[in-house]
Amino acid sequence: MSSPAPPRTVLVTGAAKRLGREIALALAKDGWRVAVHYRDSLEDATKTVADCAQLAGASAAFRANLTNETAVRKLLPQVIAEFGRVDAVVNSASTFEHDTAATFSFAAMEKHLRSNTGAAILLAQALHSHVLKRDGAASAQARRPLGVVVNLLDQKLWNQNPDFFSYTLSKAALEAATTMLAMALSPQLRVVGVAPGLTLTSHLLTPEKFETLHQLSPLGRSSTPADVAATVKFAMENQSITGTTILVDGGQHLMKFERDFSML
Repeated sequence: MSSPAPPRTVLVTGAAKRLGREIALALAKDGWRVAVHYRDSLEDATKTVADCAQLAGASAAFRANLTNETAVRKLLPQVIAEFGRVDAVVNSASTFEHDTAATFSFAAMEKHLRSNTGAAILLAQALHSHVLKRDGAASAQARRPLGVVVNLLDQKLWNQNPDFFSYTLSKAALEAATTMLAMALSPQLRVVGVAPGLTLTSHLLTPEKFETLHQLSPLGRSSTPADVAATVKFAMENQSITGTTILVDGGQHLMKFERDFSML
């Protein structure tokens, strides 16, 4: 008789609130043990942990500044020490600050690239090393990948405008990294991108403006948090998807927007 499969564990960055929280809750509901990463939102992270624990029976919070390489390199080992193993990473945390070609600076670019691109690459690297160490030769002989990384991207990469210049550069770099990591880290890991459209409002949009912009798509609605979380789950479960990005935006990438949604 084969032994039961060990419980699956996922690290979700930026899981204290907003879209990261929705993804964490959806995965917990599906039976995943969830490591909730946060930077400063301890109270929100504590609530997410409690809600995930009610659904999956195990969750814990982990603080890290994703612009700090040392902190990022320590993050996955801390999760492994807590849960014993990690099977997936969802890179949801994101720095999103406005700049333009006119206001661009090395400092703004570096801040976005560290948080949005570099951290995701380091966490994929760490997960790959963990799988190799955990499963050894079996990881290369397995008939299916033993780990998965999902990178949250943005539909605006397929419908570019000049707003949020450094943010867009960092997401474009992460989209390219998704392809390269899928090649470099196989067969142990799959690496998949998920690109939402306008999903949640922000301080830059009134509720009324958000509702109007949310409807600007061929389908008459963009993505909801539930849509994005369901797609992340699908990417994590489908063993034949790697090195590509799934757009979840109601078709917004098919429409031309001269400005970012928050600037319209």
